[in-house]
Amino acid sequence: MTLLLASLADSADVWAAELRSRDLPQTLHVWPDVPDPSTIEYAIVAKPPAGLLAELPNLKAILSLWAGVDHITHDATWPRHVPLYRMIEPGLTKGMIEFVLSQVLNLHLMNYDFLERQQAREWDNQVRGVYGTEPLIEDRTVGVLGLGEMGRNVALALASNGFNVMGWSRSQRAFGGIDCRSGQEGFNAVLAESDIVVNLLPLTPETEDILNAGAFAQMKPGSMLVNAGRGQHVVDQDLIAALDAGQLSRAVLDVYRQEPLPSDDPFWAHPKVTVYPHIASITRARTGVTSLVERIAILEEGGVPEGLYDPDRGY
Repeated sequence: MTLLLASLADSADVWAAELRSRDLPQTLHVWPDVPDPSTIEYAIVAKPPAGLLAELPNLKAILSLWAGVDHITHDATWPRHVPLYRMIEPGLTKGMIEFVLSQVLNLHLMNYDFLERQQAREWDNQVRGVYGTEPLIEDRTVGVLGLGEMGRNVALALASNGFNVMGWSRSQRAFGGIDCRSGQEGFNAVLAESDIVVNLLPLTPETEDILNAGAFAQMKPGSMLVNAGRGQHVVDQDLIAALDAGQLSRAVLDVYRQEPLPSDDPFWAHPKVTVYPHIASITRARTGVTSLVERIAILEEGGVPEGLYDPDRGY
């Protein structure tokens, strides 16, 4: 049995070293070293070369190094008959919790506004409101869009830190006392009642452009956005218009329609936008390889591990 590691994005050398340290029962090849494509049964990939997966005739499964799989499915030739698995591993989820919690706290405490005052050398102790009346965590409602593995755990972490948390997903969920909503009415309610909206939705035809002028109009005046889902969820010009009009007071962005973000993109210079270079959560090789090894073992035993991509749902 042979594994193929193919990555044009994450460091293949790091992943290969970690995989080899596990004393695998399988032979490991690292692209472009593919002596015999017919021997490859499992492909472990991050943005693999276009057409590569279609050239592996005996492939049993494709395992993404990332939580999303659009870096695979955007290739028109990817073999749809082969099971495709999203990365689910503790390090990835913990990293997202850390990022979102830190950004929500920054927005709650108006830290970015204080940085602006520092640059202007302006002493202003009423950034958060009238001195002595500033909101506490329990006064803030955070809406989490997307309640999959990451969204669910992010929502629970926010709630455990004292925030009021609402969540929205395609289908109705129930967990941990979170106020879960679904459907268009639920989506509108989460937007309307949240001080901070965190987007962790998967990218599907239904969710593309979901954060548009209509959605921003539903949000509380002065509310804030954290986008760690996909850049295609946001209509960029609508977000900029909402920020310019004061409908939204700030946006923290980690993902974009074009990455790397072009140097002339207006997000770079917008005073109410904080730009991160798609680092909200990354798969750590140490913890990610453990998940890969466990799931390959399950597949070899005839089981179906977690993270199976459903092409009908798009995630």
